[in-house]
Amino acid sequence: MKLSARNQLKGTIHSITKGATTSHVTIDVNGTVITSAITNEAVAELGLEVGKTAYAVIKASSVMVGVD
Repeated sequence: MKLSARNQLKGTIHSITKGATTSHVTIDVNGTVITSAITNEAVAELGLEVGKTAYAVIKASSVMVGVD
């Protein structure tokens, strides 16, 4: 797999919570849990299952920081 996104974090699928049309997939990356919202169709097409290896691929144009 080759992608232009620089932030490709390899981890293990921790949980998959399916909704009506969207699933929340959590990936454990060395103790840090990252959550992604993807379609149920994508979960099925990718064959995602708890315990399998997956990549969290992050592509963003900006990162905001806020304080009180």
